[in-house]
Amino acid sequence: MKFPQKHTLEQIATIISSEYIGDPNFPVLGMNEIHVVSPGDIVFVDHPKYYDKALQSAATIILINKNVDCPKGKALLISDDPFRDFNTLTKYFKPFEKANSLLSDTAKIGENTIIQPGSFVGNNVTIGNNCCIHANVSIYDNTIIGDNVTIHSGSVLGGDAFYYKKRPEGFDKLISGGRVVLEDNVDIGASCTIDKGVTGDTTIKKGTKIDNQVHIGHDTVIGEKCLIASQVGIAGCVVIEDEVTIWGQVGITSDVRIGTKAIISAQSGVSKSLGANKSYFGTPADDFRKKYKEIAAIRQVPELIEKLKKNE
Repeated sequence: MKFPQKHTLEQIATIISSEYIGDPNFPVLGMNEIHVVSPGDIVFVDHPKYYDKALQSAATIILINKNVDCPKGKALLISDDPFRDFNTLTKYFKPFEKANSLLSDTAKIGENTIIQPGSFVGNNVTIGNNCCIHANVSIYDNTIIGDNVTIHSGSVLGGDAFYYKKRPEGFDKLISGGRVVLEDNVDIGASCTIDKGVTGDTTIKKGTKIDNQVHIGHDTVIGEKCLIASQVGIAGCVVIEDEVTIWGQVGITSDVRIGTKAIISAQSGVSKSLGANKSYFGTPADDFRKKYKEIAAIRQVPELIEKLKKNE
């Protein structure tokens, strides 16, 4: 998430009432999670296990809960609770805007686009030309939709990320300030849910087709001309490259990459990154030929046991 205008380190420290280490005029351009940071961004870290990763990332402002050696060219914001203060900044720069109608006055709707009754289009939404938004679709604030997009009834674009910090009193939610972006010629089936990014974009690229009842987590990027069948669940921060096919009821864990033209068979569980141009099956998902050999071997186990008993 980039700020509307450049801020200084001192200004940001004032917003969250924190100490800082660095030039008071050090430029701050935005804030992001560690996997999408760029120079000028704030990233937060609140566990020693991840200090080095944050300090060595592309981010140039580190919101951290300990005074550590600051790498050259970077600045620190010292906070007793970086998670809380990251939320404070999200609320400051992307405050929740109440809706006053089903179609916001600030939404931009392209030519020949149809929005069926009962659909909600939030603040600052952009929808391109020749789209069809069927009844009872909810499109949250700041969503971007390209041309020739179809979204079927009951789908929700822009729900919050499923991202919580466990505290003694319960779970504390990381506030989402990102967007959902659908490029041209995307089809979304009925009752799908696509969460917005925490600070960046959840993106579905050109020509991808998604069946009914599919969930896509925050900050996930789905490439061009992918096919995703019904009841697939994709966690946050997943990268799916172009022309991937995912069949029904596949579950994909967070922070993995699926290579170009991979095919994942139904009811597979993906727990690690998968390479391009191969077919996968099973839980954990692996090369389908290998998995079928494993299944065939398991089926022979009772017979082998009986043979061993006879030889005793």
